[in-house]
Amino acid sequence: MREYSAFSLLRNALSGNRDWRPVWRKAAPRPAYDVVVVGGGGHGLATAYYLARQHGITDVAVVEKGWLGSGNVGRNTTAVRSNYLLPENQRFYEHSMKMWEGLSHELNYNVMFSQRGCLNLAHTPAQLDEFARRGNAMRHEGIDAELMTVGRIAREVPGLDTSASARFPIVGGLMQRRAGTARHDAVAWGYARGADRLGVDIIENCEVTGFRREGERIAGVVTTRGDIRARKVAVAVAGHTGEVMRRAGVDRLPIESQVLQAFVSESLKPFLHTVITFGMGHFYMAQSDKGGLIYGGGLDGYNSYAQRGNLPIVEEVTAEMLALFPGLARVRLLRSWGGTTDMSMDGSPIITCGPLPGLYLNCGWCYGGFKATPASGLCFAHTIARDEPHPLNAPFTLDRFHRGTVIDDKGQGATPNLH
Repeated sequence: MREYSAFSLLRNALSGNRDWRPVWRKAAPRPAYDVVVVGGGGHGLATAYYLARQHGITDVAVVEKGWLGSGNVGRNTTAVRSNYLLPENQRFYEHSMKMWEGLSHELNYNVMFSQRGCLNLAHTPAQLDEFARRGNAMRHEGIDAELMTVGRIAREVPGLDTSASARFPIVGGLMQRRAGTARHDAVAWGYARGADRLGVDIIENCEVTGFRREGERIAGVVTTRGDIRARKVAVAVAGHTGEVMRRAGVDRLPIESQVLQAFVSESLKPFLHTVITFGMGHFYMAQSDKGGLIYGGGLDGYNSYAQRGNLPIVEEVTAEMLALFPGLARVRLLRSWGGTTDMSMDGSPIITCGPLPGLYLNCGWCYGGFKATPASGLCFAHTIARDEPHPLNAPFTLDRFHRGTVIDDKGQGATPNLH
C-alpha cells in the first residue's frame, strides 16, 4: 500500500513512467468464493475493500458487467455533503463525510477530495426558516452549518445575481463548509486498487445473468463468464437493481429506476469556489479543477435503464442556471451524460440482509449515492460479514415501507421521483 509516494513519482519520472504497476489485476473468475459482490461501482468496490480490510474476508469477487467506472460512479456531479434533516440520514452521511476527510490517506490514492463547501440558496423567508431549522438540527448532531445573509453570499459568490430585481431574489442561504467534491473515477480506482492489494478478485466484463439456488437460499451467480458459487451474494448495482433482482426471483421492490442527467461546460477562469444549489427549482453546480462547470438538475420524467436523457431537462436545467448566473448565457456546453438512479419511495437508502437467504441488498440511493460511498461500503461489509446491520444502517431496512417507519427527509411522501 506504500507504492505511491513522492519518491515513486520522482523515480518513475526519471524512467519515463515505464515502471508503474497496473492499479488492479485483471482477474479471471474462480469457481467459488466466500462472497460475490455484484456491481463494480463505488459501493461494490468499497464493500469489497472493507470486507477485506475490516473483517479479514479476502476470498471475495467483485463482478462488473462492463468496465470499472462505467456506471453511476463515473456519471454524477461529484458532490459530497451531510446537510440532512433527519437523524438517521444525518448520522450516516456525517460518518461518510468523516471517512471522506481521510480517504486519500486510507487508500494511499488521491481521490481529490476538495472541501469547498455547499451553499443552499433560499428565495423566500419561509424557505430560509426551513434552512434555519435544518441547520439547527445539523448542529444538534455536531454537524457544521452556517446561515448566511445575502450580503455575505454576494461577497463569496461574485457571479451570482443577488440583486432585488433577480428573477428569483435571494434572501439568504445555508452553508456547510466541510462539504465539497471529489474525483468520481479516482474514488473507483482507489477502492479497486485497495481491494486488489488485499486479495479481492475484480472481474470486469462479467454480467450476472442469473442466480444459483439451493432450495430457497442463494448459493452463487450465473455469469457470462461461467457459474460462480458463493456462500453470500451481495447486490450493489444502483439503477439496475430491479432487473438484477428479478433474475433472483424478486419481482417487486420499493424503488424505481430513472435517468438523471449531468452536464459539463467549457473551461472558465475560476469564479465559483463552492457547490451551489438553487432553492426555487432543482439545480446544483460546482466548478471543476479544470475550470469546467459541472451541473445538473431534476430527473427525466420517465422510468428507464438508459444512460442518456432528453432535451427538455437540458432546457430546464440551463434556464435555472441562467436565473442564478445571467452572465453564463454564452458559455458553451461541452458534453452531457445520464446515470440510472434507483429512487426509493422515501428518498433514503436500503442496506440490508435479504430479501432471500444468502442474498444482501444495497440500493435506493436516489441522488445521494456518490457522497455515501465510504459509509455505504463500510456498513454493507459489516452487514454481510456479521449478518446484522451496522448501527448506522440499522434504520435502512427493506421492510420499513411495510411497517410504515419511512425516513422521508424531504417530506415528499411515497413519490420516488420527488426525492
